[in-house]
Amino acid sequence: MSTTDTSSLRDQQHPLIRQLADCIEAVWHKHLDLSPYYLPAELGYVEGRLEGEKLIIENRCYQTPQFRKMHLELARVGNMLDILHCVMFPHPEYDLPLFGCDLVGAKGQISAAIADLSPVRPGRLLPESYNNALSTLSQLNFSQPRELPEWGDIFSEFCLFVRPTSPEEEAMFFSRVQEFLEIHCQNAIASQPVSNEQAREILAGQRNYCTKQQQNDKTRRVLEKAFGSAWAENYMTTVLFDFKQTYLPDSKKLSLG
Repeated sequence: MSTTDTSSLRDQQHPLIRQLADCIEAVWHKHLDLSPYYLPAELGYVEGRLEGEKLIIENRCYQTPQFRKMHLELARVGNMLDILHCVMFPHPEYDLPLFGCDLVGAKGQISAAIADLSPVRPGRLLPESYNNALSTLSQLNFSQPRELPEWGDIFSEFCLFVRPTSPEEEAMFFSRVQEFLEIHCQNAIASQPVSNEQAREILAGQRNYCTKQQQNDKTRRVLEKAFGSAWAENYMTTVLFDFKQTYLPDSKKLSLG
Protein backbone atom coordinates (compact mmCIF):
# COMPACT_ATOMS: atom_id res chain seq x y z
CA MET A 1 0.00 0.00 0.00
CA SER A 2 1.31 3.44 -0.88
CA THR A 3 0.13 7.01 -1.01
CA THR A 4 0.91 9.84 -3.38
CA ASP A 5 -0.64 12.88 -5.06
CA THR A 6 -2.42 12.33 -8.34
CA SER A 7 -4.89 13.96 -10.69
CA SER A 8 -8.48 12.95 -10.22
CA LEU A 9 -9.44 9.42 -11.10
CA ARG A 10 -12.68 10.60 -12.64
CA ASP A 11 -11.03 11.24 -16.00
CA GLN A 12 -10.33 7.51 -16.25
CA GLN A 13 -13.72 6.31 -15.04
CA HIS A 14 -17.12 5.60 -16.54
CA PRO A 15 -18.60 8.82 -18.02
CA LEU A 16 -21.57 8.80 -15.63
CA ILE A 17 -19.22 8.63 -12.64
CA ARG A 18 -17.12 11.48 -14.00
CA GLN A 19 -20.19 13.60 -14.75
CA LEU A 20 -21.75 12.92 -11.36
CA ALA A 21 -18.55 13.68 -9.45
CA ASP A 22 -18.31 16.99 -11.27
CA CYS A 23 -21.99 17.70 -10.60
CA ILE A 24 -21.74 16.97 -6.87
CA GLU A 25 -18.82 19.31 -6.39
CA ALA A 26 -20.40 21.99 -8.59
CA VAL A 27 -23.62 22.02 -6.54
CA TRP A 28 -21.61 22.11 -3.31
CA HIS A 29 -19.60 25.10 -4.50
CA LYS A 30 -22.73 26.83 -5.80
CA HIS A 31 -24.68 26.73 -2.54
CA LEU A 32 -22.36 26.06 0.40
CA ASP A 33 -19.47 27.75 2.18
CA LEU A 34 -16.88 25.00 1.88
CA SER A 35 -13.73 24.55 3.90
CA PRO A 36 -11.34 21.57 4.01
CA TYR A 37 -12.14 18.61 6.24
CA TYR A 38 -9.08 17.03 7.81
CA LEU A 39 -8.37 13.51 6.61
CA PRO A 40 -5.06 11.79 7.39
CA ALA A 41 -2.75 12.11 4.38
CA GLU A 42 -2.36 8.35 4.11
CA LEU A 43 -6.13 8.02 3.60
CA GLY A 44 -6.61 10.81 1.07
CA TYR A 45 -5.08 8.81 -1.78
CA VAL A 46 -4.46 5.09 -1.42
CA GLU A 47 -3.03 2.43 -3.71
CA GLY A 48 -3.22 -1.34 -3.30
CA ARG A 49 -3.65 -4.58 -5.23
CA LEU A 50 -6.83 -6.59 -5.69
CA GLU A 51 -6.65 -9.94 -7.48
CA GLY A 52 -3.59 -8.81 -9.40
CA GLU A 53 -5.09 -5.48 -10.42
CA LYS A 54 -4.10 -2.04 -9.18
CA LEU A 55 -6.66 -0.52 -6.78
CA ILE A 56 -6.72 3.27 -6.37
CA ILE A 57 -8.90 5.18 -3.90
CA GLU A 58 -9.19 8.97 -4.00
CA ASN A 59 -11.00 10.87 -1.23
CA ARG A 60 -12.09 14.50 -1.15
CA CYS A 61 -13.65 15.87 2.04
CA TYR A 62 -15.14 19.24 2.92
CA GLN A 63 -17.09 20.78 5.79
CA THR A 64 -19.54 23.69 6.10
CA PRO A 65 -21.50 25.35 8.91
CA GLN A 66 -24.32 22.85 8.28
CA PHE A 67 -22.29 19.74 7.44
CA ARG A 68 -19.55 18.32 9.62
CA LYS A 69 -18.27 16.17 6.76
CA MET A 70 -18.99 15.94 3.03
CA HIS A 71 -17.18 12.98 1.56
CA LEU A 72 -16.66 12.13 -2.11
CA GLU A 73 -14.76 8.92 -2.82
CA LEU A 74 -13.69 7.65 -6.23
CA ALA A 75 -12.14 4.21 -6.67
CA ARG A 76 -10.89 2.13 -9.58
CA VAL A 77 -9.69 -1.47 -9.86
CA GLY A 78 -7.62 -1.90 -13.02
CA ASN A 79 -9.95 -1.62 -15.98
CA MET A 80 -12.57 -3.81 -14.30
CA LEU A 81 -14.33 -1.72 -11.66
CA ASP A 82 -15.22 1.95 -11.18
CA ILE A 83 -16.82 3.29 -7.98
CA LEU A 84 -18.27 6.59 -6.79
CA HIS A 85 -19.34 6.98 -3.16
CA CYS A 86 -20.68 10.15 -1.58
CA VAL A 87 -22.23 10.97 1.81
CA MET A 88 -23.03 14.36 3.34
CA PHE A 89 -23.08 14.18 7.16
CA PRO A 90 -24.97 17.12 8.71
CA HIS A 91 -24.07 18.51 12.09
CA PRO A 92 -26.65 16.91 14.40
CA GLU A 93 -27.91 20.29 15.60
CA TYR A 94 -29.49 20.72 12.15
CA ASP A 95 -32.63 18.75 11.26
CA LEU A 96 -31.34 17.43 7.94
CA PRO A 97 -31.33 13.96 6.37
CA LEU A 98 -28.23 12.23 5.04
CA PHE A 99 -27.57 12.55 1.32
CA GLY A 100 -25.93 9.41 -0.03
CA CYS A 101 -25.05 8.26 -3.53
CA ASP A 102 -23.17 5.23 -4.87
CA LEU A 103 -22.32 4.13 -8.39
CA VAL A 104 -20.64 0.87 -9.31
CA GLY A 105 -19.44 0.29 -12.87
CA ALA A 106 -18.02 -2.92 -14.27
CA LYS A 107 -16.57 -3.31 -17.77
CA GLY A 108 -18.14 -0.10 -19.03
CA GLN A 109 -21.62 -0.73 -17.61
CA ILE A 110 -23.14 0.79 -14.46
CA SER A 111 -24.36 -2.23 -12.52
CA ALA A 112 -25.69 -0.38 -9.48
CA ALA A 113 -26.77 3.22 -8.95
CA ILE A 114 -28.34 4.40 -5.71
CA ALA A 115 -29.20 7.84 -4.33
CA ASP A 116 -31.29 8.94 -1.39
CA LEU A 117 -31.98 11.56 1.23
CA SER A 118 -32.12 9.22 4.20
CA PRO A 119 -34.13 10.24 7.29
CA VAL A 120 -32.49 10.30 10.71
CA ARG A 121 -35.43 11.53 12.78
CA PRO A 122 -37.21 9.17 15.21
CA GLY A 123 -39.60 7.03 13.17
CA ARG A 124 -37.40 7.56 10.10
CA LEU A 125 -39.40 10.63 9.03
CA LEU A 126 -38.13 13.26 6.63
CA PRO A 127 -38.67 16.92 7.49
CA GLU A 128 -41.87 18.29 5.93
CA SER A 129 -39.94 20.63 3.63
CA TYR A 130 -38.16 17.63 2.12
CA ASN A 131 -41.35 15.60 1.74
CA ASN A 132 -43.03 18.49 -0.03
CA ALA A 133 -40.13 19.10 -2.42
CA LEU A 134 -39.46 15.42 -3.18
CA SER A 135 -43.15 14.66 -3.72
CA THR A 136 -43.29 17.16 -6.58
CA LEU A 137 -40.52 15.45 -8.56
CA SER A 138 -41.58 13.54 -11.64
CA GLN A 139 -42.05 9.79 -11.47
CA LEU A 140 -39.13 7.91 -13.03
CA ASN A 141 -39.42 4.49 -14.62
CA PHE A 142 -36.32 2.34 -14.98
CA SER A 143 -36.28 -1.01 -16.74
CA GLN A 144 -34.19 -2.68 -14.02
CA PRO A 145 -34.97 -1.46 -10.49
CA ARG A 146 -32.93 -3.19 -7.80
CA GLU A 147 -33.88 -4.48 -4.36
CA LEU A 148 -32.44 -2.85 -1.28
CA PRO A 149 -30.30 -5.01 1.04
CA GLU A 150 -31.72 -6.46 4.25
CA TRP A 151 -30.29 -3.56 6.24
CA GLY A 152 -31.85 -1.04 3.83
CA ASP A 153 -34.53 0.21 6.21
CA ILE A 154 -32.39 3.34 6.64
CA PHE A 155 -33.49 4.62 3.22
CA SER A 156 -36.49 6.83 2.45
CA GLU A 157 -39.47 6.14 0.21
CA PHE A 158 -37.79 8.39 -2.37
CA CYS A 159 -34.67 6.22 -2.60
CA LEU A 160 -33.64 5.41 -6.16
CA PHE A 161 -31.80 2.10 -6.62
CA VAL A 162 -31.46 0.89 -10.21
CA ARG A 163 -29.30 -0.64 -12.88
CA PRO A 164 -29.44 1.91 -15.71
CA THR A 165 -29.47 0.07 -19.03
CA SER A 166 -29.19 2.93 -21.56
CA PRO A 167 -27.77 6.43 -21.92
CA GLU A 168 -31.31 7.72 -21.40
CA GLU A 169 -31.62 5.93 -18.06
CA GLU A 170 -28.18 7.14 -17.03
CA ALA A 171 -29.29 10.70 -17.81
CA MET A 172 -32.46 10.17 -15.75
CA PHE A 173 -30.44 9.02 -12.76
CA PHE A 174 -28.00 11.92 -13.12
CA SER A 175 -30.85 14.45 -13.20
CA ARG A 176 -32.54 12.96 -10.14
CA VAL A 177 -29.31 13.09 -8.12
CA GLN A 178 -28.84 16.71 -9.14
CA GLU A 179 -32.41 17.44 -7.97
CA PHE A 180 -31.74 15.71 -4.64
CA LEU A 181 -28.61 17.80 -4.15
CA GLU A 182 -30.31 21.09 -5.01
CA ILE A 183 -33.16 20.37 -2.59
CA HIS A 184 -30.74 19.31 0.11
CA CYS A 185 -28.39 22.29 -0.15
CA GLN A 186 -31.23 24.81 -0.32
CA ASN A 187 -32.86 23.33 2.78
CA ALA A 188 -29.52 23.18 4.57
CA ILE A 189 -28.70 26.86 4.17
CA ALA A 190 -32.22 27.77 5.34
CA SER A 191 -32.11 25.50 8.40
CA GLN A 192 -31.82 26.66 12.01
CA PRO A 193 -30.23 24.81 14.96
CA VAL A 194 -32.51 22.56 17.01
CA SER A 195 -32.52 21.86 20.73
CA ASN A 196 -29.89 19.64 22.35
CA GLU A 197 -32.55 16.98 22.93
CA GLN A 198 -33.48 16.93 19.24
CA ALA A 199 -29.80 16.93 18.30
CA ARG A 200 -29.25 13.80 20.38
CA GLU A 201 -32.15 12.10 18.58
CA ILE A 202 -30.72 13.12 15.21
CA LEU A 203 -27.26 11.87 16.17
CA ALA A 204 -28.78 8.53 17.19
CA GLY A 205 -30.34 8.36 13.72
CA GLN A 206 -26.99 9.13 12.10
CA ARG A 207 -25.36 6.44 14.22
CA ASN A 208 -27.98 3.92 13.09
CA TYR A 209 -27.37 4.91 9.46
CA CYS A 210 -23.61 4.42 9.80
CA THR A 211 -23.96 1.14 11.69
CA LYS A 212 -26.24 -0.27 9.00
CA GLN A 213 -23.96 0.92 6.19
CA GLN A 214 -20.99 -0.73 7.90
CA GLN A 215 -22.82 -4.02 7.33
CA ASN A 216 -22.21 -3.73 3.58
CA ASP A 217 -20.29 -6.97 3.09
CA LYS A 218 -19.39 -6.24 -0.54
CA THR A 219 -17.48 -3.09 0.35
CA ARG A 220 -15.81 -4.71 3.33
CA ARG A 221 -14.69 -7.79 1.36
CA VAL A 222 -13.05 -5.67 -1.34
CA LEU A 223 -11.15 -3.61 1.25
CA GLU A 224 -10.12 -6.68 3.25
CA LYS A 225 -8.78 -8.44 0.15
CA ALA A 226 -6.75 -5.40 -0.84
CA PHE A 227 -5.53 -4.11 2.53
CA GLY A 228 -6.37 -6.60 5.28
CA SER A 229 -9.17 -6.76 7.83
CA ALA A 230 -7.74 -4.25 10.33
CA TRP A 231 -7.24 -1.58 7.67
CA ALA A 232 -10.69 -2.26 6.22
CA GLU A 233 -12.35 -1.90 9.63
CA ASN A 234 -10.56 1.38 10.29
CA TYR A 235 -11.48 2.74 6.85
CA MET A 236 -15.12 1.68 7.14
CA THR A 237 -15.54 3.27 10.58
CA THR A 238 -13.40 6.41 10.32
CA VAL A 239 -13.56 7.43 6.65
CA LEU A 240 -16.72 5.98 5.11
CA PHE A 241 -19.19 5.93 8.02
CA ASP A 242 -17.94 7.64 11.16
CA PHE A 243 -20.12 9.00 13.94
CA LYS A 244 -17.82 9.00 16.97
CA GLN A 245 -16.54 12.57 17.15
CA THR A 246 -19.57 14.81 17.01
CA TYR A 247 -19.97 17.91 19.18
CA LEU A 248 -22.55 20.57 19.85
CA PRO A 249 -21.58 24.22 19.34
CA ASP A 250 -20.92 24.57 23.08
CA SER A 251 -18.24 21.85 22.74
CA LYS A 252 -20.11 19.40 24.93
CA LYS A 253 -19.86 16.01 23.36
CA LEU A 254 -23.21 14.48 22.49
CA SER A 255 -24.02 11.32 24.40
CA LEU A 256 -24.38 8.23 22.23
CA GLY A 257 -26.18 6.29 24.94
